[in-house]
Amino acid sequence: MGLLSLAIWMPIAFGVVLLALGRDDQARAVRWFALVGAVASFLVTLPLYAGFQLGTADMQFVENASWIQRFNVNYHLGVDGISFWFVLLTAFINVVVVIAGWEVITRKVNQYMAAFLILSGLMIGVFSALDGLLFYVFFEATLIPMYLIIGIWGGPNKIYAAFKFFLYTLLGSLLTLVALIYLYIQSGGSFDIAGWHALPLSRMEQTALFFAFFAAFAVKVPMWPVHTWLPDVHVEAPTGGSAVLAAIMLKLGAYGFLRFSLPIAPDAAHEWAWLMITLSLIAVVYVGLVALVQQDMKKLVAYSSVAHMGFVTLGFFIFIDLGVSGGLVQMIAHGFVSGAMFLSIGVLYDRVHSREISSYGGVVNTMPKFAAFSLLFAMANCGLPGTAGFVGEWMVILAAVKFNFWIGFAAASALIFGAAYTLWMFKRVYLGPVANDHVKELSDINAREFLMLSLLALAVLYMGVNPKPFTDVMDASVTELLRHVAVSKLN
Repeated sequence: MGLLSLAIWMPIAFGVVLLALGRDDQARAVRWFALVGAVASFLVTLPLYAGFQLGTADMQFVENASWIQRFNVNYHLGVDGISFWFVLLTAFINVVVVIAGWEVITRKVNQYMAAFLILSGLMIGVFSALDGLLFYVFFEATLIPMYLIIGIWGGPNKIYAAFKFFLYTLLGSLLTLVALIYLYIQSGGSFDIAGWHALPLSRMEQTALFFAFFAAFAVKVPMWPVHTWLPDVHVEAPTGGSAVLAAIMLKLGAYGFLRFSLPIAPDAAHEWAWLMITLSLIAVVYVGLVALVQQDMKKLVAYSSVAHMGFVTLGFFIFIDLGVSGGLVQMIAHGFVSGAMFLSIGVLYDRVHSREISSYGGVVNTMPKFAAFSLLFAMANCGLPGTAGFVGEWMVILAAVKFNFWIGFAAASALIFGAAYTLWMFKRVYLGPVANDHVKELSDINAREFLMLSLLALAVLYMGVNPKPFTDVMDASVTELLRHVAVSKLN
């Protein structure tokens, strides 16, 4: 068993053990076992960084074994510069989420912790799969634990939100399954994704495949106008569910564009780039304006996520290395920042049991340590230089200006909206005099919450100050992808 298999199956194994043996009267032991599993699963991914070879676009840490021999389906794993960081990000966020749910979850603790551990392994499987059917199995399997997390531990309308999440993402994925089967037939009975990149497909075939993939990946990102499921799901999901959904699950769709849509259908990707750029700019500008009028903190950050992910798809479809790398950096940074924003909202909700901005005011007076962390994360969400939120957006804007000045200008204007809705929320929640008795009775963060927020703060600052390790890993793979996409299959 290689490192990638360990990264996938170790958290799943810990989760299965928790499901089988954990009970509510053993909650303390269950929490410690889950934390050990999450930390061990993260530590397993660190040798990947130590052994990763820079300067090559080849797949690394490859594992390949026959799975369903009759249909030539393989258990084929590997990572390159595009997928590498998401393996580490997933394992890292899982540790933080386990810490976040330590005291908050008091019923079915073993099932809650197991759901996140299993979900972590499945998401790493998505980023590591090099076989089309294996990718699809992992991609769809991630829906099950997240559905249960929302449906069991969510808010008052949790069943509605869980069904909406499941149906939106499942229906979008069915067309992708049809596309995978078609590619399997066209390739002579192979699910090898790299082999599909070289198929001589006509323009009509590429267009059909492009929109089949679009149906699944655009919903998952989520792109405008198929983003409407996200705010409802975020509002009802428990804090840990919102953090994982924003930090990792949205990235599965964006990753799919780079692994499938662009290299398999490059001509269609170029032909329909105008549509992707238009939808991305609408997400960046219009959804940013929608965020301005939100009264629920979770809804505001949810719309903020749609706007920030618009930068990602914009960067991908201007076909400039700075833009694609910027989109990837933005995905990683958004994982840190959005996860931190939702976990910060969770800290307040655990005390006051309200997400309404109007329920707060003057929190800095009673929770100064927490307010300092929240200010850092708010600045990162605005794209302040020196934080992770700045790097990717700046790279995408520079690439967009190089591609077309007005597209770059429109994207840059969104930074103003980002600052407006984030700082306005911060002002109303944290600044000024104490607004009510609930705020007056608040106690500052404890050691567990301080540890959770410190881990994310360190990640946000490190990436903002020193993004080079992140970009060095992805440079060769991005260059090779763009070289492949630039060569038309029809000429």
